[in-house]
Amino acid sequence: MTHSTGFATIEEALEELRAGRMIVLVDDEQRENEGDLVMAAEKVTPQAVNFMIRNACGRLCVAMSKANADRLGLELLPGVNLDPSATPFTHNFDARHGITTGISAYDRCRTIQVCADPHSGPQDLVRDKGHMDGLIARPGGVLVRAGHTEGSVDLCRLAGLREVAVICEILNEDGTMARLPDLQQFCQRHRLKLCTIADLIEYRRRREKLIKREIALQLPTEFAIFDLIVYSSLVDPEPHLALTLGGIGRETAPGVVPVQEEAVLVRMHSECLTGDALHSTKCDCGAQLTSAMKQIAEAGRGVIVYMRQEGRGIGLLNKLRAYKLQQEEGLDTVEANRRLGFAPDLRHFGIGAQILHDLGVRDIRLLTNNPRKVIGLEGYGLRIVERVPILIPPGVHNRHYLATKRDKLGHLLDVVDYEAAD
Repeated sequence: MTHSTGFATIEEALEELRAGRMIVLVDDEQRENEGDLVMAAEKVTPQAVNFMIRNACGRLCVAMSKANADRLGLELLPGVNLDPSATPFTHNFDARHGITTGISAYDRCRTIQVCADPHSGPQDLVRDKGHMDGLIARPGGVLVRAGHTEGSVDLCRLAGLREVAVICEILNEDGTMARLPDLQQFCQRHRLKLCTIADLIEYRRRREKLIKREIALQLPTEFAIFDLIVYSSLVDPEPHLALTLGGIGRETAPGVVPVQEEAVLVRMHSECLTGDALHSTKCDCGAQLTSAMKQIAEAGRGVIVYMRQEGRGIGLLNKLRAYKLQQEEGLDTVEANRRLGFAPDLRHFGIGAQILHDLGVRDIRLLTNNPRKVIGLEGYGLRIVERVPILIPPGVHNRHYLATKRDKLGHLLDVVDYEAAD
């Protein structure tokens, strides 16, 4: 065991999956703090399905890589879903042959086996009238999105098995979600191994890298002369940028970057063309970027990671469609995203975390008003030692937008007087 609390190592979890046994996978206590039963789909039996249904009591799903989903003709639901955690559901389905109603443990086992069979295709499933839900893991797995879907598929792959898993959320007897103390008791009662997504991230981070440093140069700005380091990613089409000051991220030899001993002032900034370049006053993005550059310049040391996640991850065109809905129908930013079929925030910070790690950053003073960024970084070998707020006074055109971020997205903006803005 790696922890006094009884967590199994990732190696132990992989051995369990290879042997056809289940494990329990738990995520960050600041994210959902929930656990799922996980089993390799190719090892599933009717008895295992029945155990999951009777003892975990949650939603039984088949998690799979995108390649397997494509093989089966399964696509994400429109807009993925409307949950901020963006659980990647597909349409439900049943096996086309070899089942009766589809609801029994035997029938669901058969459907799962069809999904795990590399020779199966779209013709082997009946969609939209089934009893199984599919989940499609994001390319890059837990290094991009720290969810149970990605974690279960990653574990199957690392175990040398097909990238298809059966997962089921674990509920308490009273119907509430089982949290860590409940999950520990559940594992003791059923003699199951318990492992964490954070440990899986660390396991993969030690062995894999999804980013590549492409070029480094100096960039004079009105605030300071920054080092600009450009990264490509295996999972994103556009390069990401790092603006650093104080020598952070500079190589002392090819491929050698010193680890920063002191906490670093860091801004994780998602691209906003309208705010950053066109100086739109509908949002505070450009003002936040300017403020971050000023604060880092004044400190003489820090990092801005510029992530190409336009419109909180929905892309420029969809962001502008959302703007149009806000103008014509009076919707706020969250309502407009939902009208278009998107979650309020589809950003993921795993790639940014890898960039920070590559720059030698370990301890962070994070420039943000968004607590999701804190949660999104802490599982990646980084430690948030302080959250530094960015105070942007509201204006005529963004007062409602900022209030929506505070009230509906959980941004910590209570220090700003919205009502007094004119």
